[in-house]
Amino acid sequence: MHPIDWTIIAVYLTWIVWDGLRLTKRSHELEGYFLASRSLPWWAVGLSVMATQLSAITMIGTTGQGYADGMRFLQFYYALPLAMIVLSVTLVPFFHNAKVFTAYEYLEQRFDAKTRAFTSLLFLFSRSMSLGVVISAPAVVLAVVLGISVTNTALLIALPTAVYTMFGGVQAVTWTDVKQVVLIVFGLVAAIVVLVLGLPAEVSVPQALRIAGATGRLQTFDFSFDLTNQYTFWSGTIAAFFLFCSYFGTDQSQVQRYLAANSVSAARSSLMMSAYWKIPLQALVLLVGVFMFLFYLFTPAPMLFNAVHDRELREGPRAAEYGALEGRFVAANEARRAAGLALAEADAGSDPTGRAAAGGEFTAREAEVRAIRGEALALVRDATGDQSFNDVNYVFPTFILTQMPVGLIGLLIAAIFAAAMSTISAEMASLSTATVIDFYRRYARKEAPDRHYLWVSRLATGFWGLFASGVAIWAAELGSLIEV
Repeated sequence: MHPIDWTIIAVYLTWIVWDGLRLTKRSHELEGYFLASRSLPWWAVGLSVMATQLSAITMIGTTGQGYADGMRFLQFYYALPLAMIVLSVTLVPFFHNAKVFTAYEYLEQRFDAKTRAFTSLLFLFSRSMSLGVVISAPAVVLAVVLGISVTNTALLIALPTAVYTMFGGVQAVTWTDVKQVVLIVFGLVAAIVVLVLGLPAEVSVPQALRIAGATGRLQTFDFSFDLTNQYTFWSGTIAAFFLFCSYFGTDQSQVQRYLAANSVSAARSSLMMSAYWKIPLQALVLLVGVFMFLFYLFTPAPMLFNAVHDRELREGPRAAEYGALEGRFVAANEARRAAGLALAEADAGSDPTGRAAAGGEFTAREAEVRAIRGEALALVRDATGDQSFNDVNYVFPTFILTQMPVGLIGLLIAAIFAAAMSTISAEMASLSTATVIDFYRRYARKEAPDRHYLWVSRLATGFWGLFASGVAIWAAELGSLIEV
């Protein structure tokens, strides 16, 4: 990367830590540290909830999903508004009126201390381990892209986040989340602009989208009852409904957000904001992937986007086999490009028979390219032993580094860091809250000044940050991150 891009990343990391600490208010009180004194406006809470969901896995993985499969994944979010309505009527007023710090504290009021402790302990185990994977996923990809070790990348993501979370509390987390959402959206829009400008002059945006539609990448509704189909309208409105109710209704990383709102009405509004803006935001992320497919349709694309595996195969004992496969890929890619241009030209005409023939030819050439890429992925799996390897997570970072102009590269990498940090900060804060409120204050020291509990809270945040970093480094060695 150019020194300007490294400077942008360094400035962003420095600024986000400084700004998180600068905007801290009333963090010397326990309620101010954990819940921002229950004073946050609904729109800030709503944006913070969205930032927590929009992790680096979304930025890297979902754009790759859009590249490979199109918009079908959007169906997964159709039940989100319904789930938010249910939670707004039920759990939000329960938690808010109970004046609790954690969702699990409410369980002691409703049942007993054992239920509270056991549920909170399950949360600490599961969330701390998953936090490690949230750090590890972008660290593994960015380590390959940036050419630094996974350990250094994981620490570069986790430690600055731990600093402003430790000292700023939820107030700092929320307001930095707001700025990070703005940066992420700006970065995604900038990527789409560069992708659109990279299309051939003779192919308009509507024509390009119709080409993507010919491959099924613009399908956003699938009403089939095929149980082998992963993303359908039914899985998005039935299965995902229960997942959303569980995540937003009982997970402390989410509950802590709307407990910090200044009223029940504000808490409800924050959830509804997330409900109705999450789907367009997710569509924007997937659309970046669709436009990357169109971009690489007309621009020579690498057969493998993971540069490390590409180099290993070129220099390894199966180099000849890989070279022959790449030769077929280049020829098939050129044939697909020609078929795409023919389809765009036929689309501009008035002959429906010609459009149908051009569409059939393009679909056949697209299938050929996908088949050859499938052979290349199988070759990697056979050579590395990682049977679940798929390089779609490297498509967007590769595009950023090879196709974006200087300056925007640093901005987009900073946006990926922002997406990771917004999720990590929320989870660190929730882990610290559950540790201190559900265990330390409940069992170890029931009476103490706020200053003491705040000191313990900051230690807990630091501990969970280091623990998650260790899990991240370990998880990177365990194979497929989705399985981990």
